[in-house]
Amino acid sequence: MNLFCVGLSHHTANVETRERFAGHAETDCILRAAGCAEALLLTTCNRVEVYGASEERVSTDEIARCLVRKVDNTTEEYALPFYRYEDTRCVQHLFRVASGLDSMVVGESEILGQAKKAYESARASGAAGPCLHRLFQRAFRVAKQVRTHTDITRGSVSVGSVAVDLAQRIFGQLGNCKVLVLGAGETSERTARALVSRGVTDLRVSNRSSDRAEELARLVGGQAIRFDEWPAQCREIDILITSTSSETPLLTPQNLSAMLRNRIDRPLFIIDIAVPRDVDPSVNEMEGVYLYDIDSLQSVAEQSLALRRKQIAAAEAIIAEHIADFWESISRKLNCKAGSAKQPVLGETPLRASEL
Repeated sequence: MNLFCVGLSHHTANVETRERFAGHAETDCILRAAGCAEALLLTTCNRVEVYGASEERVSTDEIARCLVRKVDNTTEEYALPFYRYEDTRCVQHLFRVASGLDSMVVGESEILGQAKKAYESARASGAAGPCLHRLFQRAFRVAKQVRTHTDITRGSVSVGSVAVDLAQRIFGQLGNCKVLVLGAGETSERTARALVSRGVTDLRVSNRSSDRAEELARLVGGQAIRFDEWPAQCREIDILITSTSSETPLLTPQNLSAMLRNRIDRPLFIIDIAVPRDVDPSVNEMEGVYLYDIDSLQSVAEQSLALRRKQIAAAEAIIAEHIADFWESISRKLNCKAGSAKQPVLGETPLRASEL
């Protein structure tokens, strides 16, 4: 059986390309249309990846057709950004991803939680069978070991903290800034906490779910704003940081111009860390508005990497030890034959090393 990963990330594709494939495919589509015996879809602001196991080789084009958004049914022009890893290289890639070594912010911990959620979703639906079960269980173990035995997590280690680094470069001290965080997911929560740690006292949170907005506002000592009232906030805030799951832009030159009509004469800085993007790129052409997207954070993230560069080699050594051991064990015990072992059930105890 062929074990593989097909995907694209910030290494191979810009945000405009990534958002064309983000958040719309389902694993059952991949199982049905691409002919995979097992499949798992991992999507974040920086990557869209499919991990699969199949009796026959599934082409990269077939996977791309499953991932492309319904609003854009053309995949040919995106063939180049897709990478493919098979067998041991697939194992190595996932171990690096789960450990935060392949992230834009090297060492960030969000990706591990995202990988666990993707795994639980695929396992609950039956899309992840014995091969991917063992692969991801080992990946989680490797990531824990990397974090325990290296200092890879030192410095700014989340997209949200890097976004706040950028805001601090622009404004210097953030204590006098009025900030609105749009969205209340994990990334927004990390961003809000980073803002408070840098001295922000006027922090506003808005989300489609008012309960979640109120909960996050309470956690960080901020103010919850009703979702239908957040546009009015743009008349007085200094910084808007947005990270929602909207499939269409929330801000365009047309609606933002109305929001800013009564704004006092000072710039508005927008940091859009959503994929697909929450803000139409043409907003950056408006007078007095400065827009930064997820790719704009790359240079900021690379500077914090210097603090952790020495730890990367140690993390890679840990990963290398696990690759050969894992591949030998899965080849011997499973021979990667989907269905040869019982399907894991949600809540099943992770395998011990001796069981692999």
